[in-house]
Amino acid sequence: MELKAEVSVHRKISEIGRAAWDACTAAADYAANPFVAYDFLDIAEESGCAAPRTGWAPQHLAVRDACGAVAAVAPLYLKSHSQGEYVFDHSWADAYERAGGRYYPKLIAAAPFSPVTGPRLLVRPDVDRDAGRRMLLSGAITLCGRMNVSTLGVNFPTADEWGFMGAEGMLLRQNQQYHWLNAGYASFEDFLGALSSGRRKTIRRERRDAVKDLEVVALTGADLAEEHWDAFYAFYMDTGARKWGRPYLNRRFFSLLGERMADRVLLLLARKHGRWIAGALNLIGADCLYGRNWGCVEDVPFLHFELCYYQAIEWAIDHGLAGVEAGAQGQHKIARGYLPTAVYSAHYISDPGLSHAVARFLEEERRHVQGEMDWLAEEYSPFRAA
Repeated sequence: MELKAEVSVHRKISEIGRAAWDACTAAADYAANPFVAYDFLDIAEESGCAAPRTGWAPQHLAVRDACGAVAAVAPLYLKSHSQGEYVFDHSWADAYERAGGRYYPKLIAAAPFSPVTGPRLLVRPDVDRDAGRRMLLSGAITLCGRMNVSTLGVNFPTADEWGFMGAEGMLLRQNQQYHWLNAGYASFEDFLGALSSGRRKTIRRERRDAVKDLEVVALTGADLAEEHWDAFYAFYMDTGARKWGRPYLNRRFFSLLGERMADRVLLLLARKHGRWIAGALNLIGADCLYGRNWGCVEDVPFLHFELCYYQAIEWAIDHGLAGVEAGAQGQHKIARGYLPTAVYSAHYISDPGLSHAVARFLEEERRHVQGEMDWLAEEYSPFRAA
């Protein structure tokens, strides 16, 4: 299908519309990821979490075909800060502004508040994928110039997109997260059997101690109710305020998530003597469970590991999922079976001087990150030696 040589910019995803957006996420590899679904992105806007006043002003891109139908889309935001992205460019901003430049605002193509790998340049299945990607990328770079912004970042794209953007001249950045991969385990005990004896004993003890005097409940679909979101929001706010200073998501976000995406939500809650005390929020993909938020109002040893890591692994095994992504950072995840995994971003920088300096930095950073991943996996892997 031939594409029109124009890209439109939309201040709300609803301007593009559910039907048009869904048509562009219909390919199996796109539809598998809940973070680029129309509902997730619209919930972020409707709740007021991804909005101009929070520094997340939508600038979504759309490309149309010769018949005028939307053929490709990209979730794009004008950012007045670097919070909620998990691709850390604060040192670039500081250096550029010390040199007299203006780093903010900037543009990012991303799923808001979600350090989750997924497609960012979404092309309708009957359209040439590379042609659609090229149009979206060109449109985003053109928008950089028209809005006089410093940079365009594409955060947590797939490896395939990352390679494509590198071939198109974008600067490439690599970082790492810790992911669990399902090696065809029949049960959690089967997974434990793949670990060293010391790790098996430690995990069994941690799980036993974590749930002593507690009840753990897994909720999804119609089982989710407002009382559960009330409890989880209290955990999220308490823990988020202590950890980050200002949590990104509001109470309305969670209600909308329950209303519109309940079948793609797994909420794990812990109850003690009839009172909810902790919870972990996951989103369910076609082949992966994505751990997103955690919170508690009572400190119970190892409960964080139980709800965020072990319960997620057990649920993924029971439901035949290929893996679990447990969010950003956290070297302690390795001992729980989550191994170093590459994640990516791609960058266009309008100032040639800054672009050249960042390119040199990224080349060295990629070598360091890959070396650290290899070393961590070799030195700290909990799995039995082959």
